Amino acid sequence: MSHDLPYLEKLCTQIRRDIVRMVHACQSGHPGGSLGCTEFFVAMYFQILKHNPEFNKNGRDEDLFFLSNGHISPVWYATLARSGYFDVKELATFRNLNSRLQGHPATHEGLPGVRVASGSLGQGLSVAVGAAQAKKLNKDTNLVYVLMGDGEQQEGQVWEAAMYAAHHKVDNLIATIDYNGQQIDGPVKEIMDLKNLKAKWEAFGWEVREFNGNNLPEVIDSMNVAKSLTGKGKPVLNLMKTEMGYGVDYMMGSHKWHGVAPNDEELDAAMAQLEETIGDY
Repeated sequence: MSHDLPYLEKLCTQIRRDIVRMVHACQSGHPGGSLGCTEFFVAMYFQILKHNPEFNKNGRDEDLFFLSNGHISPVWYATLARSGYFDVKELATFRNLNSRLQGHPATHEGLPGVRVASGSLGQGLSVAVGAAQAKKLNKDTNLVYVLMGDGEQQEGQVWEAAMYAAHHKVDNLIATIDYNGQQIDGPVKEIMDLKNLKAKWEAFGWEVREFNGNNLPEVIDSMNVAKSLTGKGKPVLNLMKTEMGYGVDYMMGSHKWHGVAPNDEELDAAMAQLEETIGDY
């Protein structure tokens, strides 16, 4: 699936509208990280991933994407709907009882696009490493992608998986960290400082790149470069610098919007900043 840049920029704005409206409607959810990662998801599903909205669960002969920081489900659900996995109108059921759009992605409800339950931080990289090794065993040349949070890097399982992937030369894997410097309890530097994250991943044997995650052309170009680095004996890690709440001025840069829903007045203020471009659900 490929579209020109002006369309994709409009799509980013529309998906941000979807995110804010979804979280407002149920008065629950995580708008900050979702807004910050919108360009990444649009780039992935409309330019980078080789994927099929018909959704074959075993994932053979296509790229796989795993969301480790599952609390940013609003941006993933909106992107899946906008790329044809299910009807956009279903976004109105977000976090409702018996909805397929649970607060954290789950598999029991059978939502197309979701292969594993996620949101228990630290686990997504391990899943992605296993899927990437399975592709190698199956002689499947497609790639595996995973998105993690930066606060998630405080989890020990991440580093066990990082060490394992490098040792076993899992070079069909591209991991990305949403590096916004915020987590639920405050700035990452104050909760548990990650220090030089680039140097740490390089020391663990990964090929590491950095880019601005809120610049859509840069995201697309950088992810294409990351793809070109696969198959060379090392897994690839992207440090994607974003701003939490990007696109809604009163949410930008603050951990306070990690998991807080806007009220009616705040919804109106956000909608005034985000023009309807593709069409609301």
